[in-house]
Amino acid sequence: MAVSFLNREVSDLCLGKPALKPIPAKATVSEALTALKKSGETHVSVWSCDHSTKVLEEEGGAGADSVCRCVGKISMVDVICFLSKEENLVNPSKALETPVAQILPKGDSIVRHLDPNSSLLEAIDYILEGAQNLVIPIQNYRSTPSRKRLLSKASSLLPTNHNGVEYCWLTQEDIVRFLLNSIGVFSPMPTFSIDSLNIINHDIMTVRYHNPAISSLDAITLAHIEQSSVAVVDEDNRLIGEISPFTLAYCDETVAAAIATLSAGDLMAYIDYGGPAEDLVELVKTRLQDKKLKAMVELLDEEFSLSSSSSSASSCSSDDESGSSRNTVLGRFSSARRSEAITCYPWSSLVAVMIQALAHRANSIWVMDADHNLIGVVTFKGILEVFRSIANARRKPERENTSKQ
Repeated sequence: MAVSFLNREVSDLCLGKPALKPIPAKATVSEALTALKKSGETHVSVWSCDHSTKVLEEEGGAGADSVCRCVGKISMVDVICFLSKEENLVNPSKALETPVAQILPKGDSIVRHLDPNSSLLEAIDYILEGAQNLVIPIQNYRSTPSRKRLLSKASSLLPTNHNGVEYCWLTQEDIVRFLLNSIGVFSPMPTFSIDSLNIINHDIMTVRYHNPAISSLDAITLAHIEQSSVAVVDEDNRLIGEISPFTLAYCDETVAAAIATLSAGDLMAYIDYGGPAEDLVELVKTRLQDKKLKAMVELLDEEFSLSSSSSSASSCSSDDESGSSRNTVLGRFSSARRSEAITCYPWSSLVAVMIQALAHRANSIWVMDADHNLIGVVTFKGILEVFRSIANARRKPERENTSKQ
């Protein structure tokens, strides 16, 4: 029964999903930043179109749309990490004019196209190979001249429409949530401990609380790719909190200035829900001036000046305790959680960890031992490996029977 469930079509997960809002690969980082803020999403899709073999349809004429493909995604985390580099801190305005294609992860494994009739098992396989988002066709409709005129006059931030098809994308979180909603199908496996299922990853990324936040930049970038977080620990390696790409995704680009000037501990406070305190902002400005990074000071002043003149209350926000609130002048709404680390234990059951992760919108859960020492982490990817193993176990006896025959 579990294996048949994993063979369900991936289109079942697309019900109610909004259509993707694309930006072209030739767009600049600045344009991507604007698209992120207008969309209210944590990331937007990046598309590349080939016009060489297709004839663009003119009103009333016969033809076809260009061949287009999603080649990646960009989030505020990508922008923040890019601006945090030493050469970009000196001249952020120039950095923002960089083509967005240049800051996407190399290769196409982060984003993968998948047919709607593909199985859930195939979707899990793609994720285990490194995909973060799966691009799925969700809607067919006929394009009319009147619609074409409307589309041509509208903003570039429109749902993706190629050859009469719109697309959505599925994330690791979407798939884990779908599995949890039918967890009884997989009984008794969900009641097993995460330790017995061997999904605790002991290779974790950490940074000391008082160390410069910039020292963790490479770790933050890697955590973003691996859908994990960076643990902030004390001198005894005790867990204090985390720097989570999921939290950073709901911040604005000025966090790059905080990463360049604050300690890891102060950075946690800066990106926590409610936004940075005034004294932290002033500390960042002072240290930027000491480093002769005048352009970053101006960027910081501009952002907070715009924020204070709007209904926006902060540069980073959360609905975890205080409800949804605006976090930019363009009206992005945040569902990000606080920087407080979410923890479990080796004896915690798989289903308990799944519920915990989804409830806190956490891509990863830190694992503590009986003495509250940090010993590892469980990620969505690790959880999906367990469900994939069910199909592997089913195939093993089938292969054995075939070899005997």
